Amino acid sequence: MTALLSGCSTAIVTPFNADGSVAVDTLAALVDWQIAEGIHGLVPVGSTGEAATLSLEERLLVARVTAERAAGRVPVIAGAGGNDTRVAIETSKLMAATGATHVLHVSPAYSKPPQRGIIAHFWAIAEASPLPVVVYNVPGRTASNLEAETTLALAEHENIVAVKEASGNLAQISEIIRHAPQGFRVLSGDDGLTLAVMAAGGHGVISVISNAVPRAMSALATAAAAGKMDEARALHLSLHDFAQAAFCESNPLPIKAALHLMGKLDNRLRLPLVPMDARHEERLRLSLVAAGALRA
Repeated sequence: MTALLSGCSTAIVTPFNADGSVAVDTLAALVDWQIAEGIHGLVPVGSTGEAATLSLEERLLVARVTAERAAGRVPVIAGAGGNDTRVAIETSKLMAATGATHVLHVSPAYSKPPQRGIIAHFWAIAEASPLPVVVYNVPGRTASNLEAETTLALAEHENIVAVKEASGNLAQISEIIRHAPQGFRVLSGDDGLTLAVMAAGGHGVISVISNAVPRAMSALATAAAAGKMDEARALHLSLHDFAQAAFCESNPLPIKAALHLMGKLDNRLRLPLVPMDARHEERLRLSLVAAGALRA
């Protein structure tokens, strides 16, 4: 499970019970379904998993349930990020005990450190983490971008094995791909850019929409990796409407609404997140039909 990451990994949602607790049985069922549909990896307690409003105990629970249910069939890349480097290190150590195979660390938000501070943060985590580290660049949430030069400096650490790149900047992503050391994996953090990133030499995607369409997204990544670009392009276009509708409001509002429409979970979120506005439901439903996830 410490093999090179590739293909499509799902940034899996965290389902909740009516009393607000984590719906463990529903989560286990989602993991089973994802793997049965051919997904290549699972990423619990990330942004899509509402990690920001989970307690540490709940984050560890979600990671443990995911890893135990996956039972070694796919990598489990557990979100362990935080603004405080010391806390991020401690969380990484605790995640190792859940059975996760990797940890995902987002660039520090709010503090807005300079690039050298970002390097120092990730380097300290990598030095202390018992699990391989995946760096996550998502400027839309953190308000700071990991420049290509920064990511490439981090890639020199033997315990930093991949980057989830959600800057939306193809020139920056291409620069990383061009100069990355052998074995370092570049994963798209934007569903709509998966084909473009893989065509440029990227290795896969950490996906939101694969929560609802794991088979199609895995097939897209597999085809692109094999150089079957006509097949990958056809899948990309078949998923285009859903990939747009799935971000009509902040993630994970639409993807949880989609999974509810599919009968996979109850549509519950933690405040300050609220269910998707009902005015988007028909668009979302039609996009799921077009993607083959719902019957017309």
